[in-house]
Amino acid sequence: MITLRNVCKTYENSTQKAVQDVSVQIQKGEFFVLVGPSGCGKSTLLRMIAGLETISSGHLLIDEVVSNDLQPKDRHLSMVFQNYALYPHLTVEENILFGLKVRKIEKMEQKKRLMEATELVGLTPYIKAKPRELSGGQRQRVALARAIVSQAPICLMDEPLSNLDAKLRAQMRMEIRDIQQRLGITMIYVTHDQIEAMTMGDRMMVLDKGEIQQVGTPLDIYNKPENEFVATFIGSPSMNVANCQIDTTQNSAHVGSLRIPLTDSLVSQLQHTDVRIGIRPEYIRIGEQGHPVIVQSVEVLGNESIVNFLVDNNMWSAKVTGQLKCKRDEIVHVQFQVDKLHFFEQSTLEFLLLHSEQGVAIT
Repeated sequence: MITLRNVCKTYENSTQKAVQDVSVQIQKGEFFVLVGPSGCGKSTLLRMIAGLETISSGHLLIDEVVSNDLQPKDRHLSMVFQNYALYPHLTVEENILFGLKVRKIEKMEQKKRLMEATELVGLTPYIKAKPRELSGGQRQRVALARAIVSQAPICLMDEPLSNLDAKLRAQMRMEIRDIQQRLGITMIYVTHDQIEAMTMGDRMMVLDKGEIQQVGTPLDIYNKPENEFVATFIGSPSMNVANCQIDTTQNSAHVGSLRIPLTDSLVSQLQHTDVRIGIRPEYIRIGEQGHPVIVQSVEVLGNESIVNFLVDNNMWSAKVTGQLKCKRDEIVHVQFQVDKLHFFEQSTLEFLLLHSEQGVAIT
């Protein structure tokens, strides 16, 4: 179990903190994902857990033992880097066993761990090959096998799939998740790819500018974002968001010329608040009725289509099932699923918790 308590990181000659007051508990055996845009502090946080960066203030506890000053080798963890970090002059076998040899693990034990790890990641035929003879995916498997043979209860991964093509990334996502579950290790995984975060993690932490924005399960964060940053960062295409005016006479929200009908309950709760309205593209329907909009572009993805249109100078998207055949400048009609609307306070961009007529919170 890993616990971070008010952890901060400030670099010399910098007034801004790279990591600000991070507190979270990561459970034993959990796949925990750190996700956020470039420069948000996720890799810095991972390196502090690994002992590769000093902690400016706060405490890191590993199994309830304060570990701020422990050397990396004494933290009982392994790490997989973005650039694989393989020795080009060593074979796959030698790369995998390098750490065990340094620790002077008995040779029979080394051999046993090597066979188990290479079989687990599908590298058994390549143990005598050099890294230059391997594909990108195979090199990543070598780095993964090197982490596995250490038998460390904690594994840290820093954007390990970013150098791979899309198909191989999807395959490796499944393999890494499967290995983590079979071994029962605690894994902390850094990525800027929200698809990786959504599909791999038991829980995820969304970071921005060194601060925690939200911690929760992928579906909780997708369905109940705590602020506008989380709402627009998680999801593809991202949530449509814009300033709106609440019209109490027509029970609707107006975004420029676009009119979105609201329930009486929503109007009564929103009428005295400056709000921004948000809705995910999959909750916008295109049909013969609704508000007319002018198509800017259409992305046909095979089983679904994404229609982009302007709303008060903001580009909005609708995601519909099937292959929609319409062209730029064509007029289509859109309707909005009212129970899937999100509202954020304009001044803070925080999520507004509202209630339906039945008293149920609208998420």
